[in-house]
Parts: sequence; C-alpha cells; structure tokens
Amino acid sequence: MSQEINHRRRGLLGIAAATFAAAALIQSVRANAQTGAAKSAALPAIKPGTNTSLGPIKQIDAGVLNVGYAEAGPADGYPVILLHGWPYDIYSFADVAPVLAGAGYRVIMPYLRGYGTTKFLSGDTVRNGQQAVVAVDIIALMDALKIQKAILAGFDWGARTANVIAALWPERCKALVSVSGYLIGSQEANKKPLPPKAELAWWYQYYFATERGRQGYDSNRHDFSKLIWQLASPKWNFDDATFDRSAEAFNNPDHVAIVIHNYRWRLSLVEGEPQYEDLEKRLATFPVIAVPTITLEGDANGAPHPEPAAYRNKFSGKYEHRTSSGGIGHNLPQEAPRDFAQAVLDVDTF
Repeated sequence: MSQEINHRRRGLLGIAAATFAAAALIQSVRANAQTGAAKSAALPAIKPGTNTSLGPIKQIDAGVLNVGYAEAGPADGYPVILLHGWPYDIYSFADVAPVLAGAGYRVIMPYLRGYGTTKFLSGDTVRNGQQAVVAVDIIALMDALKIQKAILAGFDWGARTANVIAALWPERCKALVSVSGYLIGSQEANKKPLPPKAELAWWYQYYFATERGRQGYDSNRHDFSKLIWQLASPKWNFDDATFDRSAEAFNNPDHVAIVIHNYRWRLSLVEGEPQYEDLEKRLATFPVIAVPTITLEGDANGAPHPEPAAYRNKFSGKYEHRTSSGGIGHNLPQEAPRDFAQAVLDVDTF
C-alpha cells in the first residue's frame, strides 16, 4: 500500500482532547473519500499558545548543513514540511503540529540556515541567504530523510522557499500552503523603485544594507526582532515567554550573516553563489506554480505583502485563497493555527 494511502488511515496520537475530536472527524472523512474529492472535516477552535513544546530537537546532515528539526506524528505518515520565516522559528507551528500529527501526518519543522541548532558542516561555506539556496537546503533535507514528496507549508521566508520548490521541483511537492501567496522574487525586478509608502515598509532592508545596520542587528537582535513582530502583527498581544522561546533561535552564530546577505542580495548589493545562478535565472521568469495550492493572508498583516489579486495567475493548478480575520498578522500559523492547519488538511484533498 502506498505511503499516500497509508497516511489517511493512521490512528490518533495521545494529544489534547480537542485534537482527538478533530482527528477523528478527519479520519472519518478520509476513510470514505480515498479519491480526495471530499473536503476534510472542519477543525474545532484552537487556542493560540496552547502548546509550548515541540519535543526533542533532532539533527541530520543534509547538503552543506547539519539541520536541526522537530518532528511529530507517525514515522510512516505522509510528510508535511512546515517552514518558518524571519525573524521567527519553528515555534510558529507549535499549535499546528499536534493537529496534523493527530490526523496521521509526519510533520517536519526544520530550522532554516542561520537559525536554532542548524549549523554549517564547514567553516568555509559561504553564509549565503539568497532565495534559491534556502530551497536547495530543504531539498537536501528531504533527501537525507528519504522523503520523495511532501506537502509544503510556510510563511515569510518559508513561504518563498516552498514557492521555489513547488515551481522548480514540482515532483517533490504534492501540494502547497503559502501565506501571502506568491513570493518568488528577482534581483532585476527589485531594482525598480516602489511607491513611497511601500518603500517605507521595507525600512529594515535599507538599514541592513549599511554596516551600521549589520552591527545594529548583531548587537540588538532580540529587541530588533521583537520590534518586527510588533510591527508585522500589530494586533497580536504575544507575551514575553512566547517571543523568548523563538528568540533563542536567533543566537545561532550564522544568523546575522544569513539575514544580512538575504536582504543585501535582494537589492543586488552582494553576489549570490555561481552554482545557483541557473536556478535564479529560472526564478527571475516568475514561473507559474502548478501544484494544488491554498494561499492565506491575515486581515491585519503589517509586513509588506502583495494583494491576493496580484498573484492569482501565478497558480495554474487547483487553487483557493483564504483570509484569516480577527486581527491576524504576519505570523499566521502561530496567530491563527486552526486556519493554517485546516488549509494543510484541505489542500491534501484537492
């Protein structure tokens, strides 16, 4: 029996009572809809912040990295890879992971390069943050974990990374959940000035373009990142404990170098690595994504983001857009975990 069929029939794990009920509904629907034609059952409400632990962090060599990642769910469940952004980490999925695990999925939550316990295997490797290389990291992780194909879901850098994989390696992506839609970029396109209000929203990108900005971020990464959280999610009243759990990931010795390179590369202020040039040329054509996709947006996202109408034609497969209401900001999986988990469950039935 194939891996894709097996994951639909997994038993429930020992998690919270609300997750038990949700998983039971999902399993019932899937047992009677092996063709994937039916929608998954609606999840009950999930209170953000219910879960504050992801369990032990595992490590595996993958490509140029030793990747740190959390895992939940049965080992033979269908894989779902959840990808975080900047300045966030895998705790963005602390409330999402138990729901997906309870539905029988194998949930993988890796720290991106420059975060948490993910480290470079060699001190000589370029601390590169360009868009293609982060996607190559995740392909290498999938290879190391012997995952041929997975559902990919993410936000911010994680959504962009998932977009890149879905566009360039569609055979590795069964379906996609992308917060803020289509985020593939190009250096050439980024040379074009934006309207003043849009430029203002990217203030930190220009700060990072200076040596003062690099030093400032290095010296104040905790307070700087907290400010970004507040600006990007102006109606999210997160507490210090919630932020501090994620802020620990920014103490990675390569964090500042990766972040600074990412934003300077976008503005063509630094070069990427030659071995990724062909990938970037393909991405610069803004390839259409053909895999089944659900895009999400929060109704109070304070970070720069495109309007849904601007990227609708970048998805040629079965597609749906959803807006999360109630003051939901940029970190949608942590602020609205039910909506994010539901999107993963539903896109798997497309």
